[in-house]
Amino acid sequence: MIGTANSMVYKKQSDLLTLFNTYDYLFCGSQFTVFVHCRLGYRRLTQLHSIRTKVFVLTSGLSLIWPAKKISGTPAGNKIESPAVLENADKLFESGHFEECYDLLAHCKDNTVDIQWRICRVLYNMSKEPKYDKTYRKELVLKAYKIISEQLVNHQTHFEVQKWYALLLDAKSSYDGIKERIKQLENIRKHMDLAVTLNPSDATTLHMLGEWCYQVAELPWHQRKIAETFFASPPHATYEDALDYFLRAETAQPRFYSLNLLRLGNCYLKLNKEDQAKYYLKLAASYPAKSNDDHRANKEAAELLKKIK
Repeated sequence: MIGTANSMVYKKQSDLLTLFNTYDYLFCGSQFTVFVHCRLGYRRLTQLHSIRTKVFVLTSGLSLIWPAKKISGTPAGNKIESPAVLENADKLFESGHFEECYDLLAHCKDNTVDIQWRICRVLYNMSKEPKYDKTYRKELVLKAYKIISEQLVNHQTHFEVQKWYALLLDAKSSYDGIKERIKQLENIRKHMDLAVTLNPSDATTLHMLGEWCYQVAELPWHQRKIAETFFASPPHATYEDALDYFLRAETAQPRFYSLNLLRLGNCYLKLNKEDQAKYYLKLAASYPAKSNDDHRANKEAAELLKKIK
């Protein structure tokens, strides 16, 4: 999850340093379902040709064998310099060719932070692919989380590192149970706030903060009681808080994400504003479906529209 009602956006470098000093950095999980890169078109991934499949070993000691159609390897000694990699990897990522994108990044000669956070980004998005089994998706998340945690140590003021750390922190905790998810709420919010401080106009981060608020507002009674055991002042947020972030995300980048439109409709329904809810739900229901998130938004929005007509 990701946000509280009275959190600040720190505008000065001194504020940012104060914020870093305020928190203890915990490299462990927390969860709620959060944003997968919105502009990805879901496409069937094509099999790479003329390169042999390799076995990659997770640095945690777990062996991860990538199936033939998943991630292929580049022969040793043929590593590519990063300037060409970054541009080509972004193109592959934007077009939904995650496996090819990973292969390119993983075999880059340079081991820079801009290579590493992109590796985490593509592994995270691969972990959302329903064609992979749950065990494999978890391995992808754990691998990405380990990489981004290492990058965070030396790159705390790097926007993309903060952003993807928060996402992967959340994703990791989805496998750790409800208590761990709740325990890590504030830690996830902290990294979201830092990311917004570093880049206030990033639509995806604003959406994530809105989702944090929405999920906190939705917490059932028994989960709130669990939260009280971990926090002197349990996380609190309202639908109004969530709506504000979703609107800010939409302003920063209109129609950028089907689930942001769906959440705007959800929030307006919770606030008994049906006219506004219908507007955004119609947009979500008719959003071009290129990804699993788009299909979900189409379906849920259509069902809600039937109920309020």
